[in-house]
Amino acid sequence: MSTSTVTTSGSIGSTTVSSTLFSPLSILLIAVPLILVLYEYWRRNTRSYKLLHNIPSLSELPIIGHGHVVIGRSSHEITEYVIKQSEKYGSTIRVSLGHVHFVLIADPRDIEIILSGSKHLEKSYEYRYFKPWFGDGLLISKGHHWRHHRKMIAPTFHQSILKSFVPTFVQHSNAVCDRLLAKAGKEFDCHKYMSETTVNILLTTAMGVKKQPELETSAKYAQAVMDMCDIIHTRQMKMLYRLDALYRLTSMRQKDNKLMNIILSMTRKVVEERKKNFNADERAVVDKNGTFPVNKTIKEKKEGLRDDLDDIDENDVGEKKRLALLDAMMEMEKNPDITWTDKDVMDEVNTIMFEGHDTTAAGSSFALCMLGIHQDVQQRVIEEQETIFGHDMRRDCTFADTIQMNYLERVICETLRLFPPVPLIARKAEEDIKLASGPYIVPKGTAVLISQFVIHRRGDVYPDPDKFDPDRFLPERTAQRHYYSFIPFSAGPRSCVGRKFAMLQLKVLLSTIIRKYKVFSSRTQKDFQLQGDIILKLANGFNISLESRITA
Repeated sequence: MSTSTVTTSGSIGSTTVSSTLFSPLSILLIAVPLILVLYEYWRRNTRSYKLLHNIPSLSELPIIGHGHVVIGRSSHEITEYVIKQSEKYGSTIRVSLGHVHFVLIADPRDIEIILSGSKHLEKSYEYRYFKPWFGDGLLISKGHHWRHHRKMIAPTFHQSILKSFVPTFVQHSNAVCDRLLAKAGKEFDCHKYMSETTVNILLTTAMGVKKQPELETSAKYAQAVMDMCDIIHTRQMKMLYRLDALYRLTSMRQKDNKLMNIILSMTRKVVEERKKNFNADERAVVDKNGTFPVNKTIKEKKEGLRDDLDDIDENDVGEKKRLALLDAMMEMEKNPDITWTDKDVMDEVNTIMFEGHDTTAAGSSFALCMLGIHQDVQQRVIEEQETIFGHDMRRDCTFADTIQMNYLERVICETLRLFPPVPLIARKAEEDIKLASGPYIVPKGTAVLISQFVIHRRGDVYPDPDKFDPDRFLPERTAQRHYYSFIPFSAGPRSCVGRKFAMLQLKVLLSTIIRKYKVFSSRTQKDFQLQGDIILKLANGFNISLESRITA
């Protein structure tokens, strides 16, 4: 009896221990740490990790690498942190998010290796978060598709077409000056006004919209773009949001859907209306002589920075009919000899609308802030404008006028040096890359991060780099620098297709504003709270104040 009882008790105890040992919770507590240990062992023994290990890097944690540095930090704080780490570790830094590796480079010699040729043209994996927005547009497409689209789209930014846009630039510049009159004498954030203006300029030039766009619609679109960039930047930086399965469960995904609806609804409407009213001859530019004088002050190009836009302006000459972007795509879609679909049209419209408005809105906003801070620079700008416009400072700007705006161009370039609208671009290493800056090899498949912001503030390239000095861009000083030390529009075969459009627009817009208003700022550059959400902005706003100029 007692023996049976003991045996039974022993069996029950054994069963209890066994069931506890193999319970789901116990298995989980054993399996998860084991998997993490094996993952970390694998991560540190990959070829990529071993090749990259000698590149300077901030301290990393097991499993997540450097994923912890963004936890609890705002976008502004992350931007400031990256800047400080770049100053501490130098021009080449390794960063890891788990087993995904990045190499941040800021030496012009290394940048030339990546950007100058046709080997490393593909954008890095991080650009995939733009896919629902841009589809296979120029910014993120690759291979034959990208080459075909670049070849067809680049001529739509020919100088003869840009020249025809100047009256429209002037119209919208005058319109925003009229709206700014209500703000005279008050401190306000000018970025909202610049965003509305640059959206409307794109719609009525490259997109061929006839009817004057409603400011409310343009403002809503611009805000949706900024908010969407914030979401994409968060997904790129924070590990949990990088996983699609987890991201779909978040409230951010719901906001994403609402923003994309606003953005795509507007661009879809633009394309549909243009199709209804399309007439290729209506807005075509008939280029009879094909050439225009070019300002040589900064545009003297070294061979290394030439791109297809320069070749088109110089070699694509003679009498011909030229069309702006959307009209040209409409023509291509009808041409049986050219592969171009409805989807191609939408992808490129969404891409150019983003790239063409948000960057110039940021650039013009930063420029106004810098003019407000540096009154001596503003005085030299107005003196140049007086030389060009004489006693009629309120007349409309012409293309010929912009060619004479050498100092204003230097102001714009210095603004873009200190505050490049796109502070970071990324390419995928298509093969192992031996860097010129040190004994470093970047393995094939690694994301190479090129930080314009860091490059443009190298003390060995730009003495006293934080100082705002437009004369850095005098021809004789520019000639002394490496040609990949100033790349606000990227460089090489994949440079920004709209860079000449942007520079011309900035000249007309800033010239018009500065001739009508004195610009002031109560801040200094040290007060700027930089925020790098895809496009560089100020977390504390682009605050300026205006005073109407008294003209004779």
